[in-house]
Amino acid sequence: MYDYDLLVVGSANADLVIGVERRPDAGETVLGSDLAVHPGGKGANQAVAAARLGARTVLLARVGDDGHGRLLLDSQRAAGVDTVGVLVGGAPTGVALITVDPSGDNSIVVSPGANGRLTPGDVRAAASLFHASRVVSTQLEIPLETVVEVVRSLVPGSRFVLNPSPPRPLPAEVLAACDPLIVNEHEAKVILGDRAGVSDRPEDWARLLLAKGPRSVVVTLGGEGALVASSTGITRVPSVKVHAVDTTGAGDAFTAALAWRLGAGESPAEAAAYAARVGAATVTKEGAQVSFPTAAEVASL
Repeated sequence: MYDYDLLVVGSANADLVIGVERRPDAGETVLGSDLAVHPGGKGANQAVAAARLGARTVLLARVGDDGHGRLLLDSQRAAGVDTVGVLVGGAPTGVALITVDPSGDNSIVVSPGANGRLTPGDVRAAASLFHASRVVSTQLEIPLETVVEVVRSLVPGSRFVLNPSPPRPLPAEVLAACDPLIVNEHEAKVILGDRAGVSDRPEDWARLLLAKGPRSVVVTLGGEGALVASSTGITRVPSVKVHAVDTTGAGDAFTAALAWRLGAGESPAEAAAYAARVGAATVTKEGAQVSFPTAAEVASL
């Protein structure tokens, strides 16, 4: 019996958000809305999203001993996330600078701060959390050597989920553990490198990614839904049509929901369909963690 449905190893950032009519060109200044500060970071987002849905969730991350760190810890605890794995100190809390245009699309620059000090040693020291968790999920806003250590710390019977964001080439050891590797179009093309130009069909990207070693691949396609690929074939998952207000955190909510439902025994296609509903509900509200839906809100879609 596992104590946790999901262990998230990853980043925790304060999101500093400004609405803009359009993004500035090089050397240009544009005026924006009042600054809003929200708890964010891909790791912290995934943990809150999963817990809000009802998953027993624990977070392994690092924050600074500062106001932003306290904001992040408060948000995790309010959502029901176990913060026993959150380490405090070593550097200021990470910050994400986010601009959001009228269509809801965002651009993000991240200052890693304490996230860059989450070390392989921190992962090894948290061995008890790995033994207690059914699924382990991570991203690439923490050092790559720490992600490698996460893979090496997996216990038999657990499942590893990776969203390689921000994307970079990945070691074969990490790719082989992914079940699934979750990518959008940009992430897929970075990981494929020179082979990305072979085709503009997401199905072909998925096949090429599978050939790199993951046990399964999920390609998210925004308003076009997603597709799930494994050795047994490729399945398209339709999108849920909603009015998008802010896409911040939608990918994190999708990943969290998918990881949780896979751990609960659903098929990849079933889990991805549920995750698509979670992502759709997320974009109907502003912000990241504050926009994540409960299971009841997802059911209402």
